[in-house]
Amino acid sequence: MARFDEIRELVMSLEDDFAKFYEKGNQAAGTRVRKGMQDLKGLAQDIRVEIQNMKNES
Repeated sequence: MARFDEIRELVMSLEDDFAKFYEKGNQAAGTRVRKGMQDLKGLAQDIRVEIQNMKNES
């Protein structure tokens, strides 16, 4: 469950930047959102590999 908490915290940390980009057109916030989404993608991939490894061990 710690991995799920990591994802939740990452998504929640991006909330303000999402609002700044979509509501106010702040381009720098868009860049931060894109970086955060890339981090999220990497984290998701790590979790997928971890789960697959756990499945293969049992």
